[in-house]
Amino acid sequence: MGVVNVTPDSFSDGGLYQSARQAITHAMNLIDEGADILDIGGESTRPGSQPVSIDEELDRVIPVLEALVNTHIPVSIDTSKPEVMRHAIEAGAFMINDVNALRSPGALEAVAQNNHVKICLMHMQGAPRNMQENPQYKNIVSEVKDFLQQRIYAAESAGISQDRLVIDPGFGFGKTLQHNLELLNQLDEFTTLGVPVLAGLSRKSMLGTITGNNVHHRIHESIAAALLAVVKGAKIVRVHDVKASKEALAVYNAMKHYNL
Repeated sequence: MGVVNVTPDSFSDGGLYQSARQAITHAMNLIDEGADILDIGGESTRPGSQPVSIDEELDRVIPVLEALVNTHIPVSIDTSKPEVMRHAIEAGAFMINDVNALRSPGALEAVAQNNHVKICLMHMQGAPRNMQENPQYKNIVSEVKDFLQQRIYAAESAGISQDRLVIDPGFGFGKTLQHNLELLNQLDEFTTLGVPVLAGLSRKSMLGTITGNNVHHRIHESIAAALLAVVKGAKIVRVHDVKASKEALAVYNAMKHYNL
């Protein structure tokens, strides 16, 4: 899953692809690099970020989505707003990627009636503006797993079949470095919930804490994290550096098939 942020303030590439034309060009480059899914975001969810209006988010993402739905590459919209979800689905979105796990009023209903759309349910403690202010867990893996199980039940109760669902433990969303490493080490625990696992570790601050590199120099650690996530059971990795990630995974897959 290649990242296309149409924002001025995302943590890694904010402002680089702020216009629709820049974002579309970037998305086409990611397709050339081998992206299997594109994830378009119009509102930053970095730590400390503030929400934007519905209209502003729509103005950012819908022109990009409309330009990309004819590429035959599935397009995901990264949003928590039911109104944006509805417009995106009407415009041809393949997936709704919600950091709030469809907890906003009306979000479950917005996606339930469109039975072809996939949904990614992510765990987040708090909200982006405050999520990194001393996050606390007694048992990070069991608490995140329980939350995601509850959201799967909520989705199914709203009429969303399990085969439409993906889960994401939410690396960096209300977690310390230790929490993130525990989640990565036990990521295979989440595969028992019966739906595909998505992992988004690319360029995140946890990697910078480990290596000391700033956000623009974290490609090597991002590739390592993506590969480890796949080894631990992730079916989708959300990345900024598609070509490098794809090539690393090609080596892993070649080894796996050789062993068979």
